[in-house]
Order: sequence, then structure tokens, then C-alpha cells
Amino acid sequence: MENNPGHYTFGNTGLLPKEEMLETGRKKKKLIIGIPKESSKFENRVPLTPQGVELLIENGHAVLLETGAGEGANYLDHDFSECGATIVKNKKDIFRADIILKISPFSLEEIDWLRHDQVVISLLYMYNQSKEKLLKLLSKKVNAVAFEFLQDENSCYPVIRSMSEIEGYASVMIASEFLSKAHNGKGVLLGGITGISPAEIVILGAGTAGEFAARAALGLGATVKVFDNSYRNLRELESNLGQRVFTSVLHPQTLTKALKSADAVLGSLRYLQTGHSFLVTESQVAQMKKGSIIIDLSMDQGGCFESSMCTDLEHPVFIKHGVIHYCVPNIASRVSRTASIALSNIFAPIMLQISEAGGIHQLIKENYGISQGVYAYRGILTNNHVGKKFNIPSQDIGLLMAAF
Repeated sequence: MENNPGHYTFGNTGLLPKEEMLETGRKKKKLIIGIPKESSKFENRVPLTPQGVELLIENGHAVLLETGAGEGANYLDHDFSECGATIVKNKKDIFRADIILKISPFSLEEIDWLRHDQVVISLLYMYNQSKEKLLKLLSKKVNAVAFEFLQDENSCYPVIRSMSEIEGYASVMIASEFLSKAHNGKGVLLGGITGISPAEIVILGAGTAGEFAARAALGLGATVKVFDNSYRNLRELESNLGQRVFTSVLHPQTLTKALKSADAVLGSLRYLQTGHSFLVTESQVAQMKKGSIIIDLSMDQGGCFESSMCTDLEHPVFIKHGVIHYCVPNIASRVSRTASIALSNIFAPIMLQISEAGGIHQLIKENYGISQGVYAYRGILTNNHVGKKFNIPSQDIGLLMAAF
């Protein structure tokens, strides 16, 4: 046969078998997202705002919202329904969704309503968590994600950073409130005026909360001292603030001297390299000025001050050694509208990522930051820190996913 155009000889590659061309694009998964009303009366945040709901609805997903879920952040049911959410009266019906998204850890009753392979996303509050609830959650063989463990592409913790920014700012406002006579404080103005020295604020921790507390305090004209156990963190804080402030590593004598003269102490550190249980001992607190205030920003991690005891938004303070203690673990809930918008800006895109990947299982394999947020996968504990605290065997999520 002649080699004419359009004809092939036996030896030509045209007669050889070819690989079948398959569609490589993944099919998006339509999600049904359930948002229950928080059972705790002190939790005012909601994980998705109406604008976040609208974004998901426009991308083909469904959102079920329990009636009244947004009231704590001053969002009405009507605000959500106008954006496409389905308002549900029976809480139990919310738990039929593919993904349950809430703020507080799941209660025992809520865990009863969960089903196999469901995705549940909430705060874990490991230091306030019970082994009973954790074991019950594992028995349901759900895929559980904790806000505080999630990481972004820069290995930062977006939820922790966002809430820390809010709590840093809010802590200075709280200090100002409780130092005023309106709250039976000393009647001290943080910034002072002409001829009167400004109040002195000591900040323990040069992380995100410490940085934003320093910004707010300096903006009000207060004198600011920042302590941290990392010299690098102190340098970065000064660089981010754009001005020099008093900074020091945690020398016990220097810290004790600063505590004695402080009007307000904001603590966002928990552990020390020296191994002490608390950063500030009760004896150091006892040497502080009467009428000064402590704000413990580390209550969800066990506390920064030895004299701290967990309080709530209804009864936020107690007095010990003549010092006001503000020890609320969810300070961001005080400014629930702002906090809800911040959370929605994080979780709406994550919901879209789950959909784009075709489901949570594939996203865990592809996205390291999301995988780090997973602490339970199909009944298996996947977070080593949680496992050590509760004496429960755990497996590495990366090795576990390789088996599925």
C-alpha cells in the first residue's frame, strides 16, 4: 500500500493502541451545611454571616440555619433567609446536614445526633474538654475539625490569629472599663491628661494578641511594657508597631517590679521554658496595686496567672488580693458582630474548598493546613496533643490518609 496522505501502513503509529483520554477535572460536590444555635448563652458568635451564606448559595450549596442562631451577633433569621438560607425550627433537623458548623464544642446531646462520616467543625477547647465527650465523638466515626488547629498556606493559624487580634484590642477596652469608677474601679483614665501620668499597662506575650493590645493601649496614650520569652518575638513586635516600647525577656525580678507598678496586666502567654505551671504566681499577684486589673487571655489554654479562675460574660470578674481578675475564655464574643464577620471570612472559603476538592477526604489529602485541623477521622484520633492529654491512642493524619 502506498504511503498516501490519510492512509497508514502496518508499521505506522496510527495503528498502535492509544491511551484513553479521560476527563481530569473533578466534579464539585454540592454541600448541605447546618448551623445550629449555640446552646451556651455566653456564646454570641455565629460562624457564617448572611454575606457568607449568600456566597455559598450562589455556588450551588444549601445552608440550614436554626432559628435564632444569629441573634447574638444581631443578625435576624430574615437576614439569612433573604440570602438563601433555610430557617429550621427543630435543632435535630440541622444535624442531618453533611457539614455541621458551629462555635462551641459539641454537647453530649448534639453528639448523639451526629452520624457516620459527617463533617463537624467547631472549637475544641482542649483544656476545657472532657474525655467522655471526646470518646463519644470518636464512637460516632465522624470527621472532626477544630478551629484552633487549622492552618493556612503560610502555616499560620487563621482563626486563632483573627480572634487574637480582636481579643487584644478588646482587652484594652475592658481594662479601661474596669479601671473606671463606673465599675467600682480606681477611677483611672488610661491615657492620662496634661500634668497627670498615664496608666501603665503590662502585656505578657508579644504574639498577635499582645501586639494588638499594645496598638490599642498606645493609641489611648497609656505607658506600655511588653514581656515575652522570645527575643525574636519582641523585635518583631516593635517592628510591627513602628515605634519603640519598653520590652523585656521574662526575668523574674524585672517582671515582678513591673507588676507592682502596673495598673493593668494583660496575659496571653501560658507556658515557660523553665517549666513553671503559670507565668505569674499568686505571690506576685498579691504584690500588685490594689484596684489594678488582670485580664487573662489564656483561659482557654489553662490560664496565665496562678490566681485565675474561669468566669463568663455574665459575671466576668472577681477580686482576689485586692486585684480585679477578668478571666473570660471567649472575650471575642463581647464583640460578636465583628468576630462573626471575621470567622465567616475564613469559613466560607473553606466550604468552597471542600466542594472544589469533591469532599473533605480529598481536601485533607491535598491541603496540609486543613489536615492539621482534623483531630478525629472516621473514629480515629489524629491529634497527638489531644491524645496525650486524654491518654487516648492517636495516629498521624498523613499516614492514616495514605491507607484510605
